[in-house]
Amino acid sequence: MKQHHLNVDLKAIAWHAMEKYGFTPRFPQTVVQEVSAIHERTFSDDQHDSGDLRHFLWSSIDNSDSMDLDQLEYCERGENGEIQVRVAIADVDVYVTKQSETDQHAAHNGTSVYTGIETFPMLPDRLSKGITSLLPGQDRIAVVIEYAVLPDGSFRPGDVYRALVCNKAKLVYEEIGNWLEGTGPLPHTVQVVPELENQLHLQNEVSLLLKKKRREQGALELDTIEAEAIVEEGSVRDLVVKRQNLARCLIEEFMVAANGTMVACLGNAGIPMIQRVVRIPKNWEGIVLTAATCGETLPAEPDAKALAKFLIRQKEADPERFPDLSLTIIKLLGPGEYMMLEPGTPPTGHFALAVIDYTHATAPNRRYVDVINQRLVKSILDKKTSPYSTDELVDQSAYLSDREKGAKKVQRFMRKAAAAVLLQHRIGESFDALVTGASQKGTYVRLISPPAEGRVMRGERGLLVGQKIRVRLLRTDPYNGFIDFECTGRGQR
Repeated sequence: MKQHHLNVDLKAIAWHAMEKYGFTPRFPQTVVQEVSAIHERTFSDDQHDSGDLRHFLWSSIDNSDSMDLDQLEYCERGENGEIQVRVAIADVDVYVTKQSETDQHAAHNGTSVYTGIETFPMLPDRLSKGITSLLPGQDRIAVVIEYAVLPDGSFRPGDVYRALVCNKAKLVYEEIGNWLEGTGPLPHTVQVVPELENQLHLQNEVSLLLKKKRREQGALELDTIEAEAIVEEGSVRDLVVKRQNLARCLIEEFMVAANGTMVACLGNAGIPMIQRVVRIPKNWEGIVLTAATCGETLPAEPDAKALAKFLIRQKEADPERFPDLSLTIIKLLGPGEYMMLEPGTPPTGHFALAVIDYTHATAPNRRYVDVINQRLVKSILDKKTSPYSTDELVDQSAYLSDREKGAKKVQRFMRKAAAAVLLQHRIGESFDALVTGASQKGTYVRLISPPAEGRVMRGERGLLVGQKIRVRLLRTDPYNGFIDFECTGRGQR
């Protein structure tokens, strides 16, 4: 079967998807004019600055092409086996004031949206990739979050304050991860900065302590496959899956503890805040049934530790199918969301992370809720009343939860559109695949290579989730994100 396509404009599809899900993909002229008139602030301009920390060996770890850098990290050994951690967060609020044109646009979109084809930043590049980004070699005003990591992996929240910082090295997840895991060389960026190698070993030591503690408390290790398109000169060349590695774990652990410290700071001040929650799953019965199909028994009542141990065993026993099991568990857990937390009210907690006190405060260039939390903590530092009423925080929590869901829908659709473009010239070819969904809504598969997802339109009867099958590609439709297959052979589950 032959299928002919004209050239597909994936960027146009991305813009349409943004508009479809309620985003404004283009910055209004009023925002462009406002941002172009902003003057870069220096340390001496800000009367509230509490310290000059440019001498610390700050570094960042991010994607190779990321320029909207939100965080820097630095550690040093303390007394009694403790390790002092400092996380510097970009000070976005110093340039983006509440109710400004730029602020209103950022509040409307709520988040940057990374489609792999086109990036739609929450803030204009002059801010997020420029004067609010913690770029290497640039003096930047930041909000610094301190905490101490104890020998058992628990952490003690410390101070939150303003300071001047300077990034000494922009590092890349894959390079640092491979080096820490012993599969790659010491990156050149690390070699040329004195003492940075030792600093990163210390950061990794901290990360492993924090992770071990959260795992003991029941943190869930989930590993989904979200293939990103490799685009060269407007054409999709491949789909790749970003692998979790020690560098990504390092940043995740540091940010979980930093966000917990931010909650402690806001809570101690007695002001309403926005918390990030994943509720105790209502569909625990579905999780129990899922475990039963794997030959395991989970308790009748929600138990994060039991679920975490089950997931660890499954990842070791069947790594090929684990991403699809992870996706099933994520759907049954329910989505993360934002909630207003009144002072003195017990927090809802984050079931998947096995933490009670959690928020989002470490990525203000990319997420609007982090800007809100930054303004809240700065009101404490300045001894001013909260810039947000309780009603505002309730409304913002609901709206920004919706915007996050919208961003995920855009990203999911663009992954399907890019995969459809990649496969459009392979109609009639056969592939190995795993069944990822089978219900009245349809039967869906993920190809082993490339990791594209689609629907089985013929021969789907009797297929089971987790079953290995052989499929033939029938049709692709990039504009609707469709990839259709026929089942031509069945293996064992």
